[in-house]
Amino acid sequence: MTAIISVERLDKSFGTHAALREVGFEIASGEMVTLIGPSGSGKSTLLRHLIGLTRADRHSHSHVRVLDRDVQHGGRLLGASREQRCRAGYIFQQFNLVSRLSVMTNVLIGHLGGMPRWRSLAGRFTRQEHEAALHAMARVGIEELAEQRANTLSGGQMQRVAIARALVQDAEVILADEPIASLDPRSAREVMEILQRINREDGRTVVITLHQVDVARRYCQRAIALKKGRLYYDGPIAGLTDTRLQALYEDAGLDELGTREDWPPATEPLHAVG
Repeated sequence: MTAIISVERLDKSFGTHAALREVGFEIASGEMVTLIGPSGSGKSTLLRHLIGLTRADRHSHSHVRVLDRDVQHGGRLLGASREQRCRAGYIFQQFNLVSRLSVMTNVLIGHLGGMPRWRSLAGRFTRQEHEAALHAMARVGIEELAEQRANTLSGGQMQRVAIARALVQDAEVILADEPIASLDPRSAREVMEILQRINREDGRTVVITLHQVDVARRYCQRAIALKKGRLYYDGPIAGLTDTRLQALYEDAGLDELGTREDWPPATEPLHAVG
């Protein structure tokens, strides 16, 4: 399959600390991939490079390409049209919503990149755009919250708003940075179910950084593991054996490797995505 994401020789330093070193991989369209590794291994830094939020080291040989577009090359960020930028959606750990605006308006913001500039500046949305927003909210189970202010929502509800916004954006690639890190176990499982169903039903590529190994095993097909800024493993999630995981997390605390006994069973009902 043709690579939809390509990373070559990615180097990133913060002062004297090497956050990423010679990282390279390809991701095909329709995959659901987790980036895992101990805290400080470079997972979030790597994800931010894919969307151009972070720039690789200057004069490096790094090359990042997403959706047939060069995002950066040799430590230099490359420009893109608004339409090109909209093809990749980014879901933040802390939701990145406008707290004083309604759920509906926060979801409608996903349309801005594809709208004429005069209409985006005025914040004028069409009936079709409102209908698309309502459909996206229904898919993640929050349509009844459309008129509620974002700052009145729970963490799990806020993350669903962020996912609905990416759906409205019609992003072909969804990049999610620790989207369940601040959620309670039930809300976390619901968010992971939604991302998995979007991947399966829509064929959208999903790349997600995760902290807990058992969650990655349950929902993702493939793992890219980092250790001390270098690629440690890249392959099927089943290939992350206990021996490999022990070596990956040998210098980390047990909480990073241990299972979540409070994770709700998969038989509990969830809001459907369909």
